Formats: sequence, C-alpha cells, structure tokens
Amino acid sequence: MEKTILDVRNLRIRYGGASTDAVRGVSFTLGRERLGIVGESGSGKSTIGRALLRLLPGATITADSLRFEDVDLLALSEKEMLKVRGRRMSMILQDPKFSLNPIRRVGDQVAETYLRHFKCSRGEAREKAIAMLEAVKIRDAERVYAQYPHEISGGMGQRVMIAMMLLADPDLVIADEPTSALDVTVRLQVLNILDGLVRDRGIGLIMISHDLNLVRNFCDRVLIMYAGRVVETLQASELDSAQHPYTQGLLAAQPRIGGSRAPLAVLDRKPEWLEEKA
Repeated sequence: MEKTILDVRNLRIRYGGASTDAVRGVSFTLGRERLGIVGESGSGKSTIGRALLRLLPGATITADSLRFEDVDLLALSEKEMLKVRGRRMSMILQDPKFSLNPIRRVGDQVAETYLRHFKCSRGEAREKAIAMLEAVKIRDAERVYAQYPHEISGGMGQRVMIAMMLLADPDLVIADEPTSALDVTVRLQVLNILDGLVRDRGIGLIMISHDLNLVRNFCDRVLIMYAGRVVETLQASELDSAQHPYTQGLLAAQPRIGGSRAPLAVLDRKPEWLEEKA
C-alpha cells in the first residue's frame, strides 16, 4: 500500500433517538487498494460508507480522525462537502431500481455528474457521459443514454450507476453491494470494471459486502464487522486462516459444492464479542 487516501480512527455513529452506537470505535486506513468490509445485516457496514460521504442526516458522527487525503471530513460544512461528494469521493449504491430517478433518462442522470462538478456545456457533458457508458462495457451507449431506468436490465442499470459515480474521476469509490442484484456472468463483468479502475486509475476502493467468497477473490484486505465493531482485520488471501470465532463461524456457515451434506453450522454469538478489542 502506498499513499494513504483515507484515515479513520475511533469512528462512532449514533442515530437520533438510539440508546447505543450503530458503529463503535472503528479504525482503519485505505490506500490505493481494494478493501472489503464484511458482516451480517445490521453490523454497520453501509453506515460507515454513508458516514464517509456525510449522508446520515440526524445521526451523530464522531471520530479521533476522519481524514480523506488533505481534508478533515468532520470539519467541512455541507457546502464544502458538496465539492468532495461525487467529485473526489463517490458511492455506488446497491440496487439501481431504487437509486436511479424513474422519470429521467439514464444518460441525463449520468451527465448531471459532470455538469455539477465541471464548467462545461450540456453537449460536452453528454459526450463525456456516452464515453463513460462505453467504458463500462455498455453496447450502443447512445441508445441506452436515451432510455429510462425501467427500459434497461438490472446489470445494465448497475453499470449506469458505476458510470455515474466514476465520471468525475474520484480518488475513492465506495461500492455498497454493487453485484448483489446481478447474475454470475454480469457480476464478473462488473468486478472486472472495478478491478481495472483500481489498477489503471489508482483509486481506493471500499467493497461493502456480505459475500465472503467475493471479497476473498476480489479484495486485498478485509475488515470483519460484528455489532458495529471491527472484530478482525486480515489479508483477503488469508481469510480461511481467520482467528476470530465470529469470522470462523461465517466461513463455516457457507455451503460448498462437493462439501459435507450435514446441516450448516449456526453462529453461536458470544456476549464478550461486543466489547473485546480487535
């Protein structure tokens, strides 16, 4: 890992009215690499991603450090944050059906990113958007540009979302379950696109997922989250050698082709996992 893009220390997040923190004391750094954040639903994975972009209205976010390159994210006003969000840091959301505006053509939604962050004409933004749609392997990009979200497939919609988030050439991309709604073939194509961005453009990528096999094969490092905390950090290639019983339980609960036909293991959660240090 070379230059540090993101430095997070003792991050805590509490939603308004909640009696406990949704994220408790999370710390990690990110360079120009692929970092996976894994855990069950409700473990705080997506909450971290949205906190980095300051997309949690009503939530209280505190940290000893929440620094993105040369910027203290907690010190920025909302107006200043608008210059970071989408331009230098972006987030690919989980399902294009709920993320794209159903009454606007998909191309206009992609071009809006360029219009928002750069001084240009609508014609120039359109050309940039079409070029980016082609870059994410969409055939006949001009035709797709003119379509509405309901006229495109789920896989194509996910590529449109990726194009939208990458058009401004950000340094950090947060991908929140970007392949969960896709079939296996399209999933591999999308992962290849993201992998190329890390290698060719040198971006930092955070992959939020519940899929251990995906992060094992795609990411460089993995954070394992349980109940708002990081319980283990390890190289993705060493995932099968995890030491924490929670990580071992997640691995044991996965079905395997050719594996035992016995019932899958069930996680036996321990109260001490809530407080122990990672």
